[in-house]
Amino acid sequence: MERVICLAIGYVFGLFQTGYLYSKAHHMDIRNYGSGNSGSTNVLRVMGVKAGLIVFLGDFSKTILACLVARKLFAAQPEMMYVYLLYTGFGVILGHNFPFYMGFKGGKGIAASAGLLAATDWRVMLVCLIVFVAVVAITRYVSLGSILVMILFFAGMVFFGSQGDYGLSAAALPEFYGIAAVIALMGIWKHRSNIGRLLNGTENKLGAKKE
Repeated sequence: MERVICLAIGYVFGLFQTGYLYSKAHHMDIRNYGSGNSGSTNVLRVMGVKAGLIVFLGDFSKTILACLVARKLFAAQPEMMYVYLLYTGFGVILGHNFPFYMGFKGGKGIAASAGLLAATDWRVMLVCLIVFVAVVAITRYVSLGSILVMILFFAGMVFFGSQGDYGLSAAALPEFYGIAAVIALMGIWKHRSNIGRLLNGTENKLGAKKE
């Protein structure tokens, strides 16, 4: 039941579609421009740096807020807290990626995943941030940086989880690794079209001319 509650809390927070709401406030629907995605990268490409940053921070913050609610609700179960945080974060990502009121067409969940990193482990977040910035600066492929972040997220959860940093019991670790893997795979799966373009050399680069 705790897991269902965490997923539900996360999904409700995830329904706050910052990109869609921001674009509508500016008399447009971001889904009709660029890649058709409502996430921060498409907003950045179509509406500029300021808009992209605002949308990123909005999607980033909603995961942190959802996780704060989960921490408050399940404070009496510290031995399972990080499992519940991952379920909550996954719920946010599901709400962000598949909002029911937008025909289940949302973003790709990277900003929301970044918020989950901030809510769970600053060390993993720092490594992911450095790698993301370096990869995007060198290649100008935001998608490549995002994919690598999801891989590093899973690796970080496994490494620090195995070191006992999250206070999880041995029985809880397989579930913790499992939900971390699902989150990482979701992020990579949402970039499947980008992966195809990366392999074909046709992926859009950051700073490329707007369509």
